[in-house]
Amino acid sequence: MQFNGKAHKFGNDVNTDYIISGKYKFKTLDMKELAKHVMEDLDPGFYGKVTAGDFIIGGTNFGCGSSREQAPLAIKYADVSAVLAKSFARIFYRNAINTGLPVVECDTGQIDQGDELTVNLAAGIIENKTKGATIPVKPLPAVMIKILNDGGLAAHFREYGGFNFD
Repeated sequence: MQFNGKAHKFGNDVNTDYIISGKYKFKTLDMKELAKHVMEDLDPGFYGKVTAGDFIIGGTNFGCGSSREQAPLAIKYADVSAVLAKSFARIFYRNAINTGLPVVECDTGQIDQGDELTVNLAAGIIENKTKGATIPVKPLPAVMIKILNDGGLAAHFREYGGFNFD
């Protein structure tokens, strides 16, 4: 899995209500509609700035707060290719993998707003093309990469009738 895009940087402790405000979570089940409001409490124009394939960059504890799946789904439906952070809240991390949104633990201190990145999950590296730097990433287990490639856990189960590790 390899992705290319621009960095959109946020700070530490970005909670799920900042990712998608509670005022929208219960108004619609249309994920494309929810995606229009992703990150707007931290950056009101975010949806208009993000281009398919771009990355959300966080600090520590990204995705803390409620355990609802709307947060990673809204990010995914905004066409963000992955979230890179120093650390993730565990429930957000699992929800992201389960919904097919790649999440990458790495040193995001070497990434600035607008940097052009290539993220290669198979090789375990991020290339910051803007800075000419290579950032190692904490590798994802093979089963998680398989689930992501299949489009998430539900899609994986539809395909294989359960877990398939081959």
